[in-house]
Amino acid sequence: MDTTILALDLGTTTGWALRHRDGTTTSGSEPFAPRRFEGGGMRYLRFRRWLTEVKQCADRIDAVYFEEVRRHAGVDAAHAYGGFLAHLTAWCEHHQIPYQGVPVGTIKKHATGKGNAGKAEMIAAARACGLDPQDDNEADALALLTWALAQEDVA
Repeated sequence: MDTTILALDLGTTTGWALRHRDGTTTSGSEPFAPRRFEGGGMRYLRFRRWLTEVKQCADRIDAVYFEEVRRHAGVDAAHAYGGFLAHLTAWCEHHQIPYQGVPVGTIKKHATGKGNAGKAEMIAAARACGLDPQDDNEADALALLTWALAQEDVA
């Protein structure tokens, strides 16, 4: 394997999973909540900086997959997601990295067999695979990564 794939569950707390060229995986959750005395755009600047740091640490990123959300619980969540998505796709275009959105139901069905699985079920599914996500954001990113690896036929 010589492919580095980044999977993202975009949001105020972004879950991420990175499959390195050597076949190892790292993952976690990164907070991008607005900070006190920060302007509204700073969370997105911190997000872009974080993406660049991940790319530098990984040496390169060959593909990015992100959870494609079609429905949000509220207006604030929808606005935040739209901002992260805009910055992610612009960043990918700038670095000439292919990217693809994957519907939430597709990821959940791949991980649990149910397209409407809840947060606890997603965490349980990751743990059943021997992974140890710290929260549902990381579990979603890991599930997306396993889906992406299956699509790319990467062992």
